[in-house]
Amino acid sequence: MNRVYETAKEKMGKTISVLKSDYSLIRAGRANASVLDRIRVDYYGVPTPINQMAAVSVAEAKVLNIQPWDISTLHAIEKAIQTSDLGINPQNDGRIIRLVFPQQTEDRRREIVREINKMAEDSKIAVRSIRREGMEKFKKMEKASEITEDDYKVGEKELQEITDSFTKEIDVVAAEKETEIMEI
Repeated sequence: MNRVYETAKEKMGKTISVLKSDYSLIRAGRANASVLDRIRVDYYGVPTPINQMAAVSVAEAKVLNIQPWDISTLHAIEKAIQTSDLGINPQNDGRIIRLVFPQQTEDRRREIVREINKMAEDSKIAVRSIRREGMEKFKKMEKASEITEDDYKVGEKELQEITDSFTKEIDVVAAEKETEIMEI
């Protein structure tokens, strides 16, 4: 039974890690180097992440600087940013690319919050699915007489408590991101 608990905790923990990772990609109106993580630049025929070809730094709250180690890649990086779904026009001065993040409107922030809440609900669904898998394992174990009916009830209760704790953590993570978006 402990193995079922550990497996469920591990999978639920991964679900929350994925949610946090997805949240880090959401632009909050301030400069954050992680928004470039999905963008790949064609570097000698190989799709390469920007952070592997340039120094990425936050110059100000709303300005991100990208300084390529190889100046010849400057235009390729600029083009990759322009063709991405980032929605920011890069400013190229010949040495450094600057991304200036615009102030977001109230409507856009509310739209982002709806997106955040949908992502949180999807994560809760994933956690409940993991709980269901654990319950099915307990049922199989009971049918195979590996555990008693009382053990099954205890396992069911414990699995529900684990699920509840991870669901609460998802709510906390979503609330933090929502606060971050709305305070800008």
